[in-house]
Amino acid sequence: MDHGFLGEAPQSTAAEGLFDVDVEELGYVMNATRLWAHQPEAMPALFDVLQLATDAGELSFRERAILVTACASSLGDSYCSLAWGRKLAYKADPTTAAAVLVGTDSELTPAEHALAEWARGVVTDPNATTRSDVDGLRAAGFSDKKVFAATLYVALRLAFSTVNDALGSRPDAELVASVPPVVRDAVNYGRPAAD
Repeated sequence: MDHGFLGEAPQSTAAEGLFDVDVEELGYVMNATRLWAHQPEAMPALFDVLQLATDAGELSFRERAILVTACASSLGDSYCSLAWGRKLAYKADPTTAAAVLVGTDSELTPAEHALAEWARGVVTDPNATTRSDVDGLRAAGFSDKKVFAATLYVALRLAFSTVNDALGSRPDAELVASVPPVVRDAVNYGRPAAD
């Protein structure tokens, strides 16, 4: 099953509500949503906390796209890399998105590069981060409040990706078809796309 290693979730009003949102926004139900339908109240609860972090840190859409793209690619999560790489490609451009996915950040501002590097550090080894890393974010113009919010945002996205990856959710064929080729080519890791 493309949505993961678990069987179909039992039908429920909450699960149907998740499916309806996907169909309204995307025209299809995502494999990840089918997986989260096993505990449909958890997905909106997680996204509510993500929204709290977004609001508290005044994280712009572009900043969130950079954080998630750097987070997902560092984890090796093809699904979120494609989904958020696509979003970053449309907010910025495909070359910028591909650069973040491969870790070069060549198209980012110094402040955006600092955010991307922070996200990678949070994912790969949070115990190796240092005060000087945080000082670097401050020097790039980020307040302590925004640093905390960005860190919380990355940690929550990491949790979401970890559930999807551990339970075998594969990137939707519709998603893959909508991703610019340079972004798709940059995602050469993680689970293969669904059939």
